[in-house]
Amino acid sequence: MNPTDASVAWEHPPTRRAWSKQLAANALALLGWAALWVALLAILVVFLSPGYTIVCVPFLLYSFYRAFLQLFVLPAVLRMRRVLREHPWRLYIDAPHGLADRPDVVGRQNGWFEFSNPARPEELLPMVFPRHWGVGWWNRRMAPRAKPELKAQIAVVWLAGDPRSIGVIAAPTSDESTPRRFRFLSRRGFGTEDRGDVGPAGGAVARSGG
Repeated sequence: MNPTDASVAWEHPPTRRAWSKQLAANALALLGWAALWVALLAILVVFLSPGYTIVCVPFLLYSFYRAFLQLFVLPAVLRMRRVLREHPWRLYIDAPHGLADRPDVVGRQNGWFEFSNPARPEELLPMVFPRHWGVGWWNRRMAPRAKPELKAQIAVVWLAGDPRSIGVIAAPTSDESTPRRFRFLSRRGFGTEDRGDVGPAGGAVARSGG
């Protein structure tokens, strides 16, 4: 099934499966990091002498941080479903992108893509990753010096949403049948971005080239 044939992205079966896998992976990550933190704390308190505290503390802090981070990631993944249920996929070939902050976007940013304005297709609007977590995969492929094989993985991107407000971006699998790496994009950076609210109705206009 062509993803653009569905009236909304959620009607595309591979999209529902991919989203469910991402949700399950994040839930398992929360449980795994929390369990690791408890296990390390138990080992330190029960089995090790106080002299080992300085060795264990960095691992305790890191596992706590990763578990705490998942408390923000899981709600974001759930909010993505709302966007996927209200907007269709649009496929973009060679969408302009970069890592430098855009002066025309307010707030902290972690990389950007440009998409056509649905109201004025000739105008390109920047959408940014408003948060740093979970975008390392994207940033490595967006880097100017990224290897060609990495750049090729984002030569085509899928967007569900409205470039004038908020959207969900995904990279296709090698056969371009299934989305993966769902992340929010917003017209505003961290601290000012929409929190999963869907903007004006209507999807972005797909474009090629650029």
